[in-house]
Amino acid sequence: MKRQTILTTGALILGIFLGWAVFHSPEKVEESHNHSAEEKKAEIWTCSMHPQIRMDKPGKCPICAMDLILLHSNTSSESDVMAIHLTKEAAQLANVLTSVVSRQNAEKEVRLYGKVQADERLLQNQVAYIPGRIEKLMINFTGEMVRKGQPLALIYSPELVTAQQELLEAGKTKLAQPEIYEAAKEKLHQWKLTDKQISEIENSGKVQANMEVESTANGIVTARRVNNGDYVSQGSVLFEVSDLSRVWVLFDAYESDLPFLKKGDKVEFAIQALPGSAYSGTIMFIDPVIDPVNRVAKVRLEMSNPGGKLKPGMFATGIVKSNLDEFKDKLVIPRSAVLWTGKRSIVYVKQPGEEPVFNIREIELGPQLGNSYVVIDGLKDGEEIVTQGAFSVDAAAQLEGKPSMMNQPVETHGVTSSHPVSVKSEALQFKVSGNCEMCKDRIETAAKSVSGLSTADWSSETKMLHVQFDGAKTNSDVIQKAIAKVGHDTEKYKAPDDVYKELPECCLYRK
Repeated sequence: MKRQTILTTGALILGIFLGWAVFHSPEKVEESHNHSAEEKKAEIWTCSMHPQIRMDKPGKCPICAMDLILLHSNTSSESDVMAIHLTKEAAQLANVLTSVVSRQNAEKEVRLYGKVQADERLLQNQVAYIPGRIEKLMINFTGEMVRKGQPLALIYSPELVTAQQELLEAGKTKLAQPEIYEAAKEKLHQWKLTDKQISEIENSGKVQANMEVESTANGIVTARRVNNGDYVSQGSVLFEVSDLSRVWVLFDAYESDLPFLKKGDKVEFAIQALPGSAYSGTIMFIDPVIDPVNRVAKVRLEMSNPGGKLKPGMFATGIVKSNLDEFKDKLVIPRSAVLWTGKRSIVYVKQPGEEPVFNIREIELGPQLGNSYVVIDGLKDGEEIVTQGAFSVDAAAQLEGKPSMMNQPVETHGVTSSHPVSVKSEALQFKVSGNCEMCKDRIETAAKSVSGLSTADWSSETKMLHVQFDGAKTNSDVIQKAIAKVGHDTEKYKAPDDVYKELPECCLYRK
């Protein structure tokens, strides 16, 4: 009985072992494992023109019949669910370029616009020191060159005739009454007669009816105030003479640029009327008062002008390279890398590795240095950021519902939620009239002053303004009105004439 029990138990154990060997083979385990891996390798394909299309395999877009591109794979790094995953093909198609952040010396380029002007200290008024009648003008038109001592006009003056007679009579008794003689001579000196003219009167013994008015300075006649036969009183201005051997170059500096300008800074400038010209000068004076209309201050350079090439009224364009010592050895990034929303400054940082995987990063910006920005906080030396195609990366983030320029995480009691706040973002472009970089700054500043507008970019070549804004807060009419208000015509609104006429001459675009 005991032996039968042992045999039965052994047969049962043997059957269990054989069943396990048959039904739990390694091939089944491997098959199950491969099946799980295949599920993880499920891919998503989309259309570059219609990103709302989502397919689990390659093929054609059902809307435009373009080849679908691989968006991302579920096996992509899942350690950061907020990261933006792009394939190499998608990044190449979107022209996404990156560069490594580095420290640089902060040097800001300030662009200035202005005109050549005569040196105010070298302006001379040629006046009549005696009352009388203009008998003859020796200088008949403006622009004529005059030299110091050159006769300008002949004046007939009854008072001068009387004074000459007094001198001749006093000369007869100058030994007996020298005081009277000297007083008569001094009276003629006060009327700006030279010792040579007085000697000629004494030697001839005759009264001269007409007296020459001589120039007291070298220069160019810039204004003629009298004609032949005019009666003038003592002190009347006959001519205005400007010495153009030295001139001023006066630039307009916006109040936002004034902190980066100081006396002694070197200015490289060119004259529009002299192609290929290159001049340099030193800032000698900065106007302490801001023009209440144009919101600019005058910055003055003093230049020698051999040959008279620099003529008053010529337009000049200058650049000042200002070293910002307070931002020395700070991180500097290209302007194209920054997505600016008006309140937040955003960049996309590439994760280490060959795959194009990006994380959104909010940073704090310092001053703008031409086509770059100083970074105060938010980035580290050596990190790699998107410098071109940042809008494409941000668009991919918005399509996937991840934090982006227009979508940011919700913070509730100090806890950040992974669900972004959706904002109704709209893009628009329209024509805005303008000419130069000053126009660009004025147009973009006016557009960005509108609440709800995130980006504004105006091109002086195409005259088109590209804007992105929150459709729930503003619209095209509000933006165009704000731009027209500062003096630039848009497709829908015309700038007020009084505002337009106050623009600098280089910004006047109306024919």
